[in-house]
Amino acid sequence: MAEAFFSSGADYVDRALLGFARDHADIVELNQNPVYVKAINRDPRRRVGIVSGGGSGHEPMHIGLVGAGMLDAAVPGKVFASPHNRQIYEASRAVAGPDGVLHVVKNYTGDRINFGIAAERLRHDGIRVERVLVDDDVATESEQTATGRRGTGATVIVEKILGAAADQGLDLDGLTELGRAVTARSRSVAVASVAHTSHVTGEPGFVLDPGQIEYGVGIHGERAQRSIPRPPLEELVDRMVADVLARTPAGDSAIVLVNGLGGTTGIELYNVFARTAENLADRGISLAGSLVGTWSPALDMKGFSITVTMLDDGWAGLWHAPAWTAVLRK
Repeated sequence: MAEAFFSSGADYVDRALLGFARDHADIVELNQNPVYVKAINRDPRRRVGIVSGGGSGHEPMHIGLVGAGMLDAAVPGKVFASPHNRQIYEASRAVAGPDGVLHVVKNYTGDRINFGIAAERLRHDGIRVERVLVDDDVATESEQTATGRRGTGATVIVEKILGAAADQGLDLDGLTELGRAVTARSRSVAVASVAHTSHVTGEPGFVLDPGQIEYGVGIHGERAQRSIPRPPLEELVDRMVADVLARTPAGDSAIVLVNGLGGTTGIELYNVFARTAENLADRGISLAGSLVGTWSPALDMKGFSITVTMLDDGWAGLWHAPAWTAVLRK
């Protein structure tokens, strides 16, 4: 049993948010009732507030991406649980621009329901609101998955591109169209060799047989639909890239995110990225941008994901536009 280092006698999510806000007091401020994190600085050209959120345990997504050039607010739920619709509603009201607010929502049932309720309340108040639903996980692209593809690592890329476009003054309709286009050209897949540690029991979320890995895990610690014998890293990465590219539009320029799931070291992730870049180069695909690190973990799961976004005209410039958040600074 692995006991986590959480505060005693207090809600450890709230304590973590308090610590985060104090550490980055020049970038964000924390609203405590209801809980949300709001950016301090905002480009005066921005006409639309951008709000995202989801369960805790995935840090730095989303609170670490609040700041100039990215999110105006992020709404955290409890560990692996959707935020309440009141949190989303109040955060959206606080950051809505003259053209309204855009919700970036990962495709999970709880998130869709609570963001939907908040959107109805905002519209009742006369605030325009639209949604970009991120659904990039190829592991859940099947007729047996009622909810469709899960939203995973591509959310980081979508939020960066949308934030840059918002800073250029793009209106709500334009941002919605752009966000949906980026999502449509983004796909991800994740693998794990060791499950996350349950924050409730202190036990592994699942146990793998020796020599096996889970191919297609989720960021809430969901098991894959299948376990496979663990191949050499090069073969594994090549398989993952092939699966992702088979479900993205053709192109010759891409952004790549290699994301650690919480228990994977930097040296491992850069090994993954090196092979990913080689694979893409062999296919004639150049890298217009990349991120390597732990961006959307599943607590302390030992594994990684690969996300590829095939670029369209003008997106590279948006990717490289200035941003200043707790974890992403350009």
